[in-house]
Amino acid sequence: MNNGLVNAVIAYIMWGVLPLYWKLFNDVPAGEILSHRVVWSFVFMGIVVVLQRRWGDMKRIAASRALLLPLVASGLLIAANWLIFIWAVNNGHVVETSLGYYLNPLLNVLLAVVFLREKPNRGQWLAIAIAGAAVLIIAVDYGRFPWIAISLAASFGLYGFAKKKIRQDASIGLLSETAVVLPIALGYWIYLAAAGKTTAWTLPASTFVELLLSGIVTALPLLFFARAAARMSLSTLGFVQYIGPTIMLLLSVFAFKESVSPVLLVGFSLIWTALIVYAAASVRGARLAKAG
Repeated sequence: MNNGLVNAVIAYIMWGVLPLYWKLFNDVPAGEILSHRVVWSFVFMGIVVVLQRRWGDMKRIAASRALLLPLVASGLLIAANWLIFIWAVNNGHVVETSLGYYLNPLLNVLLAVVFLREKPNRGQWLAIAIAGAAVLIIAVDYGRFPWIAISLAASFGLYGFAKKKIRQDASIGLLSETAVVLPIALGYWIYLAAAGKTTAWTLPASTFVELLLSGIVTALPLLFFARAAARMSLSTLGFVQYIGPTIMLLLSVFAFKESVSPVLLVGFSLIWTALIVYAAASVRGARLAKAG
């Protein structure tokens, strides 16, 4: 097994089991958890960048508007994604978070069509149509629009789009993104302290230490992912991606005891069908392009 595939599998397994980690802080509001995740991610990545002796790269980014504006956008988008994910997990919506990450690659295709003017082939359009039907079925079964899934897919998809505007490695990119939202996180700490609403700082020592580790828990899968992306084709990486939401779906049923209706299973089956159709159409399109 090549190093890229090993790194990708590790990254997506870590992302898949993350709901178990965030459940440790079920009594802490999602916004407060997010603020700690931002602060301790910044601290951890700051240490990494200092050890790599790359602080000069951060100064170069701060001095360049062309680099800084996309990083501001990506920082806000990933923070929104983290907040929605944490809130959803701690409020019993793990199934819907799984759906969001199943939808993410297909939403990326739509973003590429709208903003990058890419032209999917007929098979890829069919896959998008099947996925759209699946979302509609799931929405009808829920009795409401699956806003958590769509918000997660949209925020992470737009995050990836923003990242295309900048080419920084994982260490510098993550440090920059957390630096963008660090003032908001620290301001929220001040607000909570002034209002007497602080929860995290009153946790038992062992649980608070686990919260401190959120910086490492956030950074490690991103670092593994960056190493994988540098060594693997995008199509192969796309297949491996589904390890994460599949683990989330299994956790929702067996660990968190969420109910999964037959209609919801039909919706997920359609999502998988869409993924298979899209992958097959992509492979066929690549072969035809190569033959031509």
